[in-house]
Amino acid sequence: MLEEEYQERRVLPRHLRKPEPAEAPFEFSIRDARLPDMPAVREIYNYYVANSTVTFDEDAMTLREWRAKFSYLQKLGMPFLVAESPSGQILGYALVSPWKQKRAYRYTVENSIYLGPAAAGKGLGRALLAELIARVKAAGLKEMIAVIADQGAEASIALHEKFGFEEIGRMGRVGFKFERWLGTVLLQKSLK
Repeated sequence: MLEEEYQERRVLPRHLRKPEPAEAPFEFSIRDARLPDMPAVREIYNYYVANSTVTFDEDAMTLREWRAKFSYLQKLGMPFLVAESPSGQILGYALVSPWKQKRAYRYTVENSIYLGPAAAGKGLGRALLAELIARVKAAGLKEMIAVIADQGAEASIALHEKFGFEEIGRMGRVGFKFERWLGTVLLQKSLK
């Protein structure tokens, strides 16, 4: 064995090893989204467009499209929230948009929640959904709909069910992405 290939293999006993540094607590605050947040929102969303079936979009959304969506939701008074780290990084977002364009649907909204990949599994989705529901109630809206992919989004379905959303139906084989057919699960929550 060459000297440069030699690696010391001795491991110190646990009580003599330096303790692993504690992981910093996961901290965030939730606030209303602002126009300058849209590049970060776009990056979070486009990650899921490219890497998952939780959205059926196949093409990345542009910054122009996100700015237009933001302006549209602002004009309607629809809640659009972001979660921000203490350093100012956008960790995730939640919003509602009109369920349908016809006037009779004006009290019903569809929600969307997306988290940056590093923020998943830390309670952020739960915090965003709780705040979103509170904001939707305060806005005088009456019904929330969640349309969730029937494959790969089990955590999202479970999260919505914890907040009182009930499954109201399924649609099979309505989307085709990544060379496979996908369906949706529809959940609804009445805000009384």
